[in-house]
Amino acid sequence: MTSIELTEREKTILRNVIHQFILTANPVGSRYIAKKYGLNLSPATIRNIMADLEDSGFLNHPHTSAGRIPTDLGYRLYVDSLMDPAQLGSEEEDLINSSFESMSADTADLLKATTIILSNLTNQIACATFPQLDNAVLTKIHIVQLSSTRILVVVNISSGNVKTITLELDAEIKEKEVLIVEKLLNEKLSGLKFNEIKKSFSERLKGHPEWKRPIIRVFVESMDKIFANDSGTEKSVISGAKNIVKQPEFEDIDQFQSVIELIEDKEVIIHILDKNRLQKNDDVIISIGKENEPDWLSDYSTVTKTYSVGEATGTLGIIGPKRMQYSKTVAAVSYLAELLSKQIKI
Repeated sequence: MTSIELTEREKTILRNVIHQFILTANPVGSRYIAKKYGLNLSPATIRNIMADLEDSGFLNHPHTSAGRIPTDLGYRLYVDSLMDPAQLGSEEEDLINSSFESMSADTADLLKATTIILSNLTNQIACATFPQLDNAVLTKIHIVQLSSTRILVVVNISSGNVKTITLELDAEIKEKEVLIVEKLLNEKLSGLKFNEIKKSFSERLKGHPEWKRPIIRVFVESMDKIFANDSGTEKSVISGAKNIVKQPEFEDIDQFQSVIELIEDKEVIIHILDKNRLQKNDDVIISIGKENEPDWLSDYSTVTKTYSVGEATGTLGIIGPKRMQYSKTVAAVSYLAELLSKQIKI
């Protein structure tokens, strides 16, 4: 939130300028505001107020136009206190609900379908990360011997979920050894979060008489698989390229190229989504322009929300040009994230 205090008249003018710019993608002039919004103010008075807003950093004045456009600061004040309440229409909610009723229970399919719905609602790039078990708490490990060189690891989580993984060993083991290692792992790891286990596993067991056993070695090598989500190599789902390139911002070839590069760079998108998830903030988070990292994302805004499945968390959100329908986007992201929390099963 900006520390600059605006008068109610200034807030009204700023809100109307941003509304109009979002609708048209064209710089907004004082005469148009006076005519369309019926403020009982002359174009000259509105022009003076817009000039003051420009001096304060809320509006910018493109050289080729007499109109003005919002700055990052203007958008920030708008989303913090000036935009309409975030809500979807009943028809949109009914459409989303009916779509969810027929969705596959598979996590990958569910995330893909959700991002398609979100992109179609907002005309932006929609993205979601698979639920991550970083903060899941281990209650018990059970090891089942399947053969002399093969084990099934059953990981019990405090939320009641169970995760299983089959591991191949490079040496034969006996049932007695399995029981010894199972007891040791439960003594050392029960009650810890998955991210704590992955970071400190070797430190907690190194030096113990059982450390050199093949079964311990395979745990060390498979740490990221055992104490991670079940999405395989995929970490995110991205949809909406055909929607976002229709935006006027991308008529310029350089801008068009930049959005294609963004869509292809999944690691950047995962970084954006994970950054918000790791803040452990349940609210919708809006990052505008230069608030984003890396710097080349300064032409974009992101709207994200964490969804939860027991102790696992993922993020749903959109990435698009700063000129977007923030109120509708916030409502869509929030509503779909809440549905994901109810629908996904780990």
